[in-house]
Amino acid sequence: MSASDVNVWGAMTDLQHDLLFGLFLTPDAGQPEQILELARLADTAGLDLLGVQDHPYQPRFLDMWTLLSVVASQTRRIRLFPDVVNLPFRPPAVLARAAASLDILSGGRIELGLGSGAFPDAASSMDAPRRDPKEAIDALTEAIAVLRALWTPGPPVAPRRRALFVARSATRTDSAAPYQCLAGRL
Repeated sequence: MSASDVNVWGAMTDLQHDLLFGLFLTPDAGQPEQILELARLADTAGLDLLGVQDHPYQPRFLDMWTLLSVVASQTRRIRLFPDVVNLPFRPPAVLARAAASLDILSGGRIELGLGSGAFPDAASSMDAPRRDPKEAIDALTEAIAVLRALWTPGPPVAPRRRALFVARSATRTDSAAPYQCLAGRL
């Protein structure tokens, strides 16, 4: 470590990680062309990341997965991520499939940010489960475990609770790389 790696308080400024720069894209349904132009500009300008918020109960916003899919088709190198996935609306097994599929289709450019859910009144108005803080953290912990299990080759994943139905195809083997594409990122 050199003196240039330390700020005036003596701490590493980057924790010896690569610094990445990106753009938070507001999914305003009233400005779809401007959103896509900004995404293309971020890609050509060399930004590393582009995030889109996931608030399905917000009527003025485009759907996050749909927007990320279109952005992926119109960009070449920028990494894309939901900022953050609203878990009460995204069952973990379905989320694992959606994220892995978009990662494959985008050439490996999908990252994943997870959230336990905010704005419970708005979420429950769209039939998302209302969770207290402990239940929300438990659901987040379980979602991470389910995502990791589904992205890792091996035997079928068995449900831990009656309400969670997760299973892997018996034909999936270590050679089924498409679902491994995001393994280790969580």
